[in-house]
Amino acid sequence: MLGSLFDKFKQGLRRTQDLVLAPLGRILGLRRLDEAQLEELEDLLLQADLGVHGVDRLMARLRTELKASAEVDPRAVLKDELLKILRQRPAKPFQAGGTQVVLLVGVNGVGKTTTLGKLAAHLKARGEGVLVVAGDTFRAAAIDQLERWGERAGVPVLRNQMGGDPAAIAFDGATSAQAKGTPWVLIDTAGRLHTKDHLMKELDKIRRSLQKVIPDAPHRVLLVLDATTGQNGLQQAEAFTQAAGVTDLVLTKLDGSAKGGVVVPILERLRLPIAFVGVGEGVDDLIPFDPEAFVDGLLDA
Repeated sequence: MLGSLFDKFKQGLRRTQDLVLAPLGRILGLRRLDEAQLEELEDLLLQADLGVHGVDRLMARLRTELKASAEVDPRAVLKDELLKILRQRPAKPFQAGGTQVVLLVGVNGVGKTTTLGKLAAHLKARGEGVLVVAGDTFRAAAIDQLERWGERAGVPVLRNQMGGDPAAIAFDGATSAQAKGTPWVLIDTAGRLHTKDHLMKELDKIRRSLQKVIPDAPHRVLLVLDATTGQNGLQQAEAFTQAAGVTDLVLTKLDGSAKGGVVVPILERLRLPIAFVGVGEGVDDLIPFDPEAFVDGLLDA
């Protein structure tokens, strides 16, 4: 399984490798680094969007190792330090126990609806029952897109008319799933972020409706982020995190970004576990985040 994940991450990070980190292999293959080479390495890591704090931490560790020993393995040092960062917030496995309700939140255009469809396919492939709820009733395209994903994944989709009450359709979905013993309810939500106050009111209404059926719902709130925006999307992400009670992150479009290292500052700044990453357009290209496979893919180990 780990080998398969490594291949997925390596493929997903290929753009970062080709456009930013191509010289990295040469530097990481050395055992003695002078100051010019250290500065080149630092610049490459910053270009990959690992963030100033993360890069400072990595370079400080490497310089400490170089002072202590004439020869070091920079690849091993960077891998060890990256893993320390990425393992700080391990994601809990997606395991059903009764009916589990999952909300997906995020601004429009990050791939939220596609992510929900892929997550439904992922859970269905494990042999678990899934109900998809089209809770973004403000965009007809989102409802139609979810129905197509439902057909691809072989899972039912509950929808309401355009402009309907998202809280009402969420309530209907939870009620239906609980009555039928369906393990998973995946609910799409509107990607609007007019004001944090507006967002909080809408999501609170959905939460209250769900809790009339299942008192501890929603069990997971996944914030979907677009990796191609790099760190620029973090301000919006923080607003959603505060408003929506986010439990996990999903990073999409990793394969389309030359800044694949953004995983590091996102995790450090939002202090939330990364549950899944999207590394392609295929139905099976939403994969559980594995720190070791990610670091190996980033460093091309």
